[in-house]
Amino acid sequence: MHGPVCQGQSSTPCARRRLALPMLVAFLTVPLLAGSAFAHAVAEGDKGYIQEITGINLLPFIYLGAKHMVTGYDHILFLLGVIFFLYKMKHIGIYVSLFAIGHSTTMLLGVYFHVGINSYIIDAIIGLSVVYKALDNLGAYQRWFGFQPNTKLATLIFGFFHGFGLSTKIIDYDISPDGLLPNLLAFNVGVEIGQLLALAAILIVMGFWRRTPSFFRHAYTANVVMMTAGFVLIGYQITGWFVS
Repeated sequence: MHGPVCQGQSSTPCARRRLALPMLVAFLTVPLLAGSAFAHAVAEGDKGYIQEITGINLLPFIYLGAKHMVTGYDHILFLLGVIFFLYKMKHIGIYVSLFAIGHSTTMLLGVYFHVGINSYIIDAIIGLSVVYKALDNLGAYQRWFGFQPNTKLATLIFGFFHGFGLSTKIIDYDISPDGLLPNLLAFNVGVEIGQLLALAAILIVMGFWRRTPSFFRHAYTANVVMMTAGFVLIGYQITGWFVS
């Protein structure tokens, strides 16, 4: 038995089943409808402030790092894909840590050594990471190629690309070399804080949905939506590259 048949509005389990998938779809797609303003964008006010200050400014950079991660829906989509079928906190911690190691490494090195990468290309690759993880969750690689890629290694590698996406945008700040390393470390701390906040929100939504019978019925659809969002991100970046 999977619970009572939905015949009225008073059944709490039925209401949960009706609400769970729309909540997740909204969580996945609403940011995309907001346009490019939330995708790695450097707000003009933030950019101007960072360009004007010099020396060590830890709190502003922590704030900017957290803001960047929380509003970076491409990072959040990938994070959602990574933990979609993870139930134990130990496993979630391993994968999130690998992702954090990856993006922290390339973010810090990329900015410190001023390694700039075309933002359209790197953001398209980040969109590809979302598509990759959605296909992985759908079991596509086993059906198509007969093997399962190393998910931990893939998470780390795509973490590197996400880090280059961060470093490319930080370089856009044109920050002062005075106090650069402490400020970068503060930014990275902010990114991890933002990642934890985003992860907490995802786990709350997923925990609510997993308690309903609709989870396994609609997990396929949710990952197709996530994959579609990844293709939208890729298409947006490629189009921007050609028209820029």
